[in-house]
Amino acid sequence: MNLPYTVIFEKRTEDYPKWLPAVTSLASVIVAFIISGIVLKMIGGDPILVLKFFFSATFGSWAVFSDTMVKATPLIMVGLACAVAFKMKLWNIGAEGQFYMGAFFSSLVVLIPMVNLETTPKFIVIALMVIMGMIGGAIWGFIPGYLKAKYQVNEIIITLMLNYVALYWNNFWIFDKWSDAGFQMTPQFEKVAWLPRLSDLAKEYKAFSGITLHLGVVFGIIAAIIIWWILERSHWGYEIKLIGDNPQAARYAGLNITKNLVLVMMLSGALAGLAGMSEISGVVHRLQEKISPGYGFTGIIVAWLAKLNPFAVIIVSILFGALIIAGRQIQPSGIANLLQGIILFMVISSDVLLRYKIRIIRLEQEA
Repeated sequence: MNLPYTVIFEKRTEDYPKWLPAVTSLASVIVAFIISGIVLKMIGGDPILVLKFFFSATFGSWAVFSDTMVKATPLIMVGLACAVAFKMKLWNIGAEGQFYMGAFFSSLVVLIPMVNLETTPKFIVIALMVIMGMIGGAIWGFIPGYLKAKYQVNEIIITLMLNYVALYWNNFWIFDKWSDAGFQMTPQFEKVAWLPRLSDLAKEYKAFSGITLHLGVVFGIIAAIIIWWILERSHWGYEIKLIGDNPQAARYAGLNITKNLVLVMMLSGALAGLAGMSEISGVVHRLQEKISPGYGFTGIIVAWLAKLNPFAVIIVSILFGALIIAGRQIQPSGIANLLQGIILFMVISSDVLLRYKIRIIRLEQEA
């Protein structure tokens, strides 16, 4: 049976409406939840009950919401790291390794130590850890950036391989040189190296009791504002987007593509490194194995779902922070990962709507 309609995809020749990226991202999440609900129903679960539990376990009180924000904090910075690189069409898949190197470099402040931890003020120790974490991530971003700029080495392969180098580099020090009594972790950091938490104010304000939110979230918000300003208000941001959209035109315009490529990869790495510093100083308070449940890779999904918008990265990070929290308790245990995978698939698929117009045309009936 022939349908009286046909669907035609027409490549867009003009800019798409400004509201369309937000709508496609929101639709991707909604469709992903619907598909996951169908899968749950097929295996005997109750989608409505799971959905209610999801929201109560992640947004049901200030205490659980603070836990969600703690998980969202590194995702904000890693999502920004991916977004700024993707803006220039640099496919940085190495945010996970840059996260680990940021954690390693910032831990040097405490484990060497680089300052006298008994006499140095807390804000100086924290500031030094921030700087060292960003330096560590920037170095790990510089390597693929330089190889890409100088020798046209594929950055996807290099950044992916460097993830494993960073992971095993950390493990070498954790398992051997800095192992705490043979365990797969270093000794706990002195409290002068801990990021302040809202729960620290519980004695004065009882409402903050049990609230685990730490200063790292402020780092993430400030980073989002800075990245937005760079991309939307600065001349360098214009260069980044021009090189990403049309490298040939950028070259004819006299832009230094090599320098910009290296600098953007270093900035991307520095943001991921800051996330690593935030995690070890604000959450685990030591360098240990598996400090990341895959933040570097989840950050890729966050950046795409946010359509590379720095402020949208914050919102999407909260969603994925909630998925991490709820995923620990929802049964079957893989449902949260399933939802993440479906969201990624839907986000990639929704890009069709940004590149093409969909027209439904009525076919003329033959006499």
